[in-house]
Amino acid sequence: MVTYEEMTELFIKAARDLGLATHPEFWLNTRSMEREFSCVCHTGSCEEEETRSSCLASFSWGVLDTALSNDGATGTCEFFHDADQDCAHLHTSSLPPLIVDLSYSLALNGTAIPDDALVSLSQLVKLQASEHSRRTTETRPAVSMVLRENRLYPEVLNLQQRVELPIWHPAGMSGLHDNSDTEEESIQIQIGDNELEHLLLVDEPHPEDWLPETMIEVCEDIMQVLAALETTVPANSSDCPQS
Repeated sequence: MVTYEEMTELFIKAARDLGLATHPEFWLNTRSMEREFSCVCHTGSCEEEETRSSCLASFSWGVLDTALSNDGATGTCEFFHDADQDCAHLHTSSLPPLIVDLSYSLALNGTAIPDDALVSLSQLVKLQASEHSRRTTETRPAVSMVLRENRLYPEVLNLQQRVELPIWHPAGMSGLHDNSDTEEESIQIQIGDNELEHLLLVDEPHPEDWLPETMIEVCEDIMQVLAALETTVPANSSDCPQS
């Protein structure tokens, strides 16, 4: 199994091994009692962070994740009610994945980009980011505007992506979009002289086997999207007049 601490360590190690500068933060949400993690990643030195593209990676670790990490599949059943060998909660393939949100940003420095060019730029950035992302399930561009001298200027180009990590699915990443019914294993035990009982075997996921490599791929995607942002934006805004 894998814990919250191991998840954060895997991400930070993968990012730093690839040369990304990381600024992690950890805290407890006292309202939802979820453990929160966020980490700003960027290339280059920290002094250049404000002029370079950056990515904020974040996820929430809930009490159900903690139960699963401590007790395995049986923790799912015990989280809701008393343990029952025939309960469907023991089979973790239907549990939702852990969602990692990626929020990219790149300062446009008040460049006076025409509206039609700004729309084209956002669509191009979305296309470039999607092409360089293997693990994301959706990509949404946005632009933050600033009001100056009664006129709106684009201030920051934002890009939202989402990564799904099915850490409690027995089949790992290969089972993320697998909606087919899997055959359940069972054994027979004798509980009397002439009575047999079928005992369902619990499917135990092993995210520690594949999660390190997946985290490396997620961080590689982050590096490529950061590079795509910096190469796409100057090439399409250099001819626009500055405010």
